[in-house]
Amino acid sequence: MDENSIHPLLDVNKQQQAKKYEKEKRLIGICGSLLSFAFILVFYFSGFSHFLANLKISFIWAFLFYLVVFLFLTTIIGLPLGYYSGYIHEHKWGFSNYTPKTWAIDQLKSFVVSLVLLPLLLGLLFWVLAEFPDTWWLVAGLATTLVSIVFVTLFPVVILPIFNKYDPIEDEKLTSQLSEILNKAGLRPSGFFKQDMSRQTKKENAFLAGMGKTRRVVIADNLLTHMSLPEITSIIAHEVGHYRYAHLPKNIAIGTIQQLITFYLLNIIMKTLFPEFLTSNAANLTLFPIFGLIMGLLSGLLFGPLNNLLSRFFERQADQTSLELYPDKDAFQKAMAGLANRNLSNAYPEWWVKLLYYSHPPIGERLAFAENYTLSETN
Repeated sequence: MDENSIHPLLDVNKQQQAKKYEKEKRLIGICGSLLSFAFILVFYFSGFSHFLANLKISFIWAFLFYLVVFLFLTTIIGLPLGYYSGYIHEHKWGFSNYTPKTWAIDQLKSFVVSLVLLPLLLGLLFWVLAEFPDTWWLVAGLATTLVSIVFVTLFPVVILPIFNKYDPIEDEKLTSQLSEILNKAGLRPSGFFKQDMSRQTKKENAFLAGMGKTRRVVIADNLLTHMSLPEITSIIAHEVGHYRYAHLPKNIAIGTIQQLITFYLLNIIMKTLFPEFLTSNAANLTLFPIFGLIMGLLSGLLFGPLNNLLSRFFERQADQTSLELYPDKDAFQKAMAGLANRNLSNAYPEWWVKLLYYSHPPIGERLAFAENYTLSETN
């Protein structure tokens, strides 16, 4: 790494650590993907999927029992690697604040949430497969719009509180400053909340979540501790940019189009490779692991890098909004560099790493963007 090419606000040693940390996380992720791939193939080709899907009970009960067993096995098999990734590895790098007990409790919560959501979502999909066998890909693809809207609306008030505590921010100076930024964009959140993120990690985050009356500003307690008022304001001004440019509805629309294409191609592939597809509920349930595997591969190969590119473009628009609504270059750059130094974010990844893994512009690019934006405004 050329020290002269690194932004002066970035810590050179931290950047060297960030590259190593990122590489290790990437390797762990690849191992997790390979493990999931192997499990799905064994689950299906061993005949176990067929056995569970064809139990001599009503289909509804067979469907629920199948999902419970599938989710349980998926969780158990992925638990050792998940423990290493989320607990041991994060402790190794000094990020995790978990104890074995609190980590296990959060894993149990995730399992229960999946146990509730998976039958609902897959139940809808299997109903569409049964009722609209010829056009299921169209109906299911369009249904993703409604599902996405409901999920985005309820996520901050139903799902998030399961894992963290959200207390109203009582710092009037901070909330007044943030309200002013939101008002510039015509936004009125339902409130400003502090998330007890430090219970789990030393990493920092802030976001706007929800739609309509559920829209709220959420700031992690870690971020409140480490950032100054101007830095926090620049971060929230960035989040406001996502609403200013309607990124949320755009993402829902783009996701719907992509899901339609994925389902359409999946329909052709499944009918070609598995003639029993769509012949019965039991056949569809038997094929569920392969259905999900092919869908994931299609989605990742067709849209993975494209979605990262679109996301980076949206994030650039949000950065520009931050500098427009709160034109304090120093605050923006200190906030970005602080996050990179404390969260060990690689500010200068290789091009292929950025292409495949980065949904946000690397911090190095964001710092340079702020420099150039300020220069263009003053010329």
